[in-house]
Amino acid sequence: MSRRLAEVATKVGVSEATVSRVLNGKPGVSQATRDAVLTALDVLGYERPTKLRGERGRLVGLVLPELVNPIFPAFAEVIGGALAQQGFTPVLCTRTAGGVTEAEYIDLLLGQHVSGVIFAGGFYAERLADHAHFRRLEKLGLPVVLMNASIEDLDFPRVSCDDLVAMNQALGHVLSLGHEKVGLLLGPADHVPSERKLAAAQAFAERQGHVLDPTLVVHSQYSLESGQAAANRLLEAGATAIVCASDPLALGAVRAVRRAGLDVPTDVSVVGYDDSNLMNSTDPALTTVRQPIEPMGRAAVDLLASMIAGADVSRDELLFEPELVVRGSTAAAHAAGREATAS
Repeated sequence: MSRRLAEVATKVGVSEATVSRVLNGKPGVSQATRDAVLTALDVLGYERPTKLRGERGRLVGLVLPELVNPIFPAFAEVIGGALAQQGFTPVLCTRTAGGVTEAEYIDLLLGQHVSGVIFAGGFYAERLADHAHFRRLEKLGLPVVLMNASIEDLDFPRVSCDDLVAMNQALGHVLSLGHEKVGLLLGPADHVPSERKLAAAQAFAERQGHVLDPTLVVHSQYSLESGQAAANRLLEAGATAIVCASDPLALGAVRAVRRAGLDVPTDVSVVGYDDSNLMNSTDPALTTVRQPIEPMGRAAVDLLASMIAGADVSRDELLFEPELVVRGSTAAAHAAGREATAS
C-alpha cells in the first residue's frame, strides 16, 4: 500500500497524504487533484477502491507515427504524465507497417468518446497524405493539438520547435568549424518541418552571399537505413559536414561515413536533430539540436485541457527555441577535410 501511495503521489506531483485522502474519500482535496489521482491509478495499473470504480477517467488520444525513433516515446512520457496530472487518461495509438492506420485510430478513439486528441507527428505534416480524418475532427469540433509543423489549412493549435532557429544553429556551428561543403540530409520533400529546414538553409546561404548547392541537399525517409543510403550521395558530392533532420538520420550518416572508409569527425562532421535518448552515448557522442520536449509537451496538454474546458484558445503556432548540444561528432574542418587528410 505504501509503495502504491508513493508511486501515485510521484506521478501526480502531490503528497502521499493527499493520495490517501482521495482513496479514502476524505474531504479537503480539489476535484482536479482528485481526478488526477484516480487517473494515475489507472495509468499505473492499480485497481481503484471499490466505491470509486464507477468514476471513469476522461480519455485523451495520443497518436504517434512510430516508437522506433526515441523522440516519440520521450514525447509520450511527457504528454502522458502531464495528462494524468490534469485528470486525463492517455490512450496511446502508434502506427506500424501493415497495422492500424491513423484514420482507423481516429475511428477507435471516437468510439471511446475521447475528450480530445494530441498528435505528436503524423500525416498532418505531409502535404501528399490523405487528410480526410483531420477534416472530420475539424467538423466534429473535437479538441485537437498538433505537435510541430503541419500543412497550413488545418485549423488546430500547434506547438512546434522552431525549425528556422534549429537550422541556423546547426549551420552556424559547422561553418564556424571551417566547413565549406555542408550537406543537408532532410526528411521527405513534402514533409513540412523539412520544408522549413530547407527554406532556413537557403536563407542562411543567401545571407552568406552563396547559393545552396542542390547536389548537397538530399531527402530521405526517417529511418537509419534510409539516412545511410541518402548520406552516400552527400559523400559522393564531397560533403565534409552533414546536417540531418533527425537523430536516426544522423546515425545513418555516421554509418555511411564509416562504410566509406572514413571517420567521424576526423573526415566528416555530423549533426543530428532532436537530442533523443542515448545520443550522448553513441560513438562518437552525437552533436545535435535539442527539441525542448518537456515544455512543448506540457504546453500541448495545457492547450488541450483549456479547449476541453470550453475556452477559446489561439490558433497561432507556439514556437519553442531549440538548443545546440555540441558533442564528439563534429570537429574543425582542418581536421575533417579529406583533401587535407590526403595531403
